[in-house]
Amino acid sequence: MGFRDARISRSILNAIFHDKPKDASLIARICAFFSFLQLVLARFRPRVFQHLRKDVWKLDEDEYRESFRSADKSGASLKPVGDLGYSGSTFFTTPNSKFLIKSLPRAFEYEFFMKDLSDKYAEHMANNPNSLLVRITDFLEAIGPAIGSFIGTAPSHHVVMENVLHGKETDEQKEKWETYDLKPPTYFYPERDIAGGRLAPDSVKERLVDHFPDKLRLTQQDRDELIKLLEADTALLRSANAVDYSLFLVRYPAEPARDIPGPAKEEQSWRTGIPSRDGKWIYRAVVLDFFWAKHKTQPKLMTKLIKSFNFFAHKGPMSITTTPDEYRGRFLQMVEDYIEKPE
Repeated sequence: MGFRDARISRSILNAIFHDKPKDASLIARICAFFSFLQLVLARFRPRVFQHLRKDVWKLDEDEYRESFRSADKSGASLKPVGDLGYSGSTFFTTPNSKFLIKSLPRAFEYEFFMKDLSDKYAEHMANNPNSLLVRITDFLEAIGPAIGSFIGTAPSHHVVMENVLHGKETDEQKEKWETYDLKPPTYFYPERDIAGGRLAPDSVKERLVDHFPDKLRLTQQDRDELIKLLEADTALLRSANAVDYSLFLVRYPAEPARDIPGPAKEEQSWRTGIPSRDGKWIYRAVVLDFFWAKHKTQPKLMTKLIKSFNFFAHKGPMSITTTPDEYRGRFLQMVEDYIEKPE
C-alpha cells in the first residue's frame, strides 16, 4: 500500500470506528479543510444504514466492524485493489474480503445518491430483502470542504458495499473464477468506445469484460426468480431516472464440491451462489453502478456533448443519452437473451 492509499484507508477506518458526527465544531471543520490526503469522514444517515444491516440483511454489527480490522501486524487494514472502472474511482476491500469500498470522485454521482436515491433505496431494500441491487452497508462523506478534495488528492465520498467475490481468494480454483460487467450490447458506450477506448487504460478494460460468451443454464424456478427480482429493481431505478447500470455476473466451477463462503449469511441465493442446471457452474449476480441520473447537471451536459458527437459519428443509441424506460427495457431483454431456453 502506497502512502496515499494508506492515508485514504485511515480516513475510512476512522469514520467506521469512531462515528464522527457530520455537524462537527467550527474548529474541527477548519482543521479538516487543510487536509490533503487523510480527510475527516463521517457516516451519512448512520441509523438508516444500521437498520438495513441489522434488521433487513441480518448482519451482526460486531462482525461487520471486525471486517475492517487487520490481522496484519504492520497495521495496513484495507487492501487497495486499484482502478476497477472507467470513472476514476479507487477501490479497497476489507481484510476478510467481505466488503468493497469505492470512492465516488464525481459530484453528480454522490449528490444523486444522497439527495435523490437514498430514501428510495432504503425503502426498496427493506421491502425486498432479496433485491439484487448491491447492498450498500455504509456511505461516507467529508464533514466539510477540504483542500484534498478540491485538488483531487483524496476523495470526499465513499460507498461501502458487499463484495460478491467474497471467497475467491481462498478458493483452490480462484484462477477459474470469471467476472462479467454486463450492459445492453445494443448501445454505444462512449467511455469504452470513443477513440478506440483510450478514455480508459488497457489494464482497466481487460478486467471489465462486457460480453458473456455463453448462456446461463438455469432451472425454470431460478430463471423466474432472477427476472422477477430484476424487474422490481429496475423499476425502482427507472423511477429515480437512473440509466447505465450493469449486471455484475460471477461464475466459478461447481466441482470439486467445496464450501465457498458467500457474501451474505442467508439461504441459497444469487448472492451466495446458484448452481447451473447442468451442474458445471455456480452463478452469482448483483446490479451495480446505478449512480448516473439523467436530471443532474453534468449528465445533462454530457448528454448534449455526446449527441453532438453522434451527429457526426453516427454511432447509434447511447446508454447515457437514452431514457430510463428504454434503458430498463433493453437491460431486461439483455438478461433474457443470456438465459438458455431449455428444450
